[in-house]
Amino acid sequence: MPKAVSYKTNSIVYFKGDINEKIYILNNGRVSLNYNDIETGQEMHELIKTGEFFGVKSAMGKYPREETAVVLQDSTMIAFSVSEFEQIVLQNTRIMIKMLKVFSNQLRRIHKQVRNLLRSGNDTSDPETGLFNIGKYYLKVRKKKQSIYALRRYLTYYPSGKFASEASSLLESAENGSLPNISSSSSGGLRKSGSDLSDVAKSYYNAVSLFSQEKFKEALSGFQKIAEEGADSEYEAKARYEIGRCHYNLQRYELCIKHFTSLIQKYPKHPDLIDALFYVGKSYEEMGSSDKAMGFFKKVISMAKDDAPIMRKAKKALKGLGGN
Repeated sequence: MPKAVSYKTNSIVYFKGDINEKIYILNNGRVSLNYNDIETGQEMHELIKTGEFFGVKSAMGKYPREETAVVLQDSTMIAFSVSEFEQIVLQNTRIMIKMLKVFSNQLRRIHKQVRNLLRSGNDTSDPETGLFNIGKYYLKVRKKKQSIYALRRYLTYYPSGKFASEASSLLESAENGSLPNISSSSSGGLRKSGSDLSDVAKSYYNAVSLFSQEKFKEALSGFQKIAEEGADSEYEAKARYEIGRCHYNLQRYELCIKHFTSLIQKYPKHPDLIDALFYVGKSYEEMGSSDKAMGFFKKVISMAKDDAPIMRKAKKALKGLGGN
């Protein structure tokens, strides 16, 4: 059953990074959600009004809290488990509409910030610099998952690029959990000018940002548009690889296998060929076809470099299926 809980002024309901499956509705008092703006890194304060709920996304998505909930004056609130909250929402259309409105506003705010991040700035930047800058930006605002994704993409497409050494160092730090302090004056800058990128490049980086935020359906739509238009062979090839990743993360395993099979045939020298084979193996594993999965994992191991992350992932996956 939902429980009424009380908090004193200056107490904390939860900290950013906490994993907690409780959802709260403010009964009385004042609560502020404090988080960092994705565009500037500045701390933001969002006041919760009486009757509003908070902590919903992270609780239902089962990922760490994205903000710290601070009690500004003595408050009482109702704490729900996810299942309790789902039952109430299903029985109350008004709450469901209100929740969708809140989520819609948050998504619009994030979309605007990402768009500004990709388009603002005064320095000249090419696609290589742009992708590297995205990884650095996410490090600056302490978004580890997003920074790792962007830096890995950079090293995949530009293994001998002008920022390869720095990207490798930053990636290693991020993967080890020690996020370095990023200065806005360090090489590559933190922003890139939209006027210096083609329209297809802008679309690609927008889709990359959506993927890094785990908005896989929206990212898929963006990548598919690039692939269908085929206006830029470089970005078309990149987008087609990301389409397969989107299918996998959306648990569309048959589509993932079909897509990557077609990709491998069309681009036999694609820079993500080995990763594509790995995702085919993972898709077969998820579908219960262990023998086929092991065959693809062995193929990856035979092709990948010994120190490559994909080698470790393939060996781990093979071992998990009882292979050698």
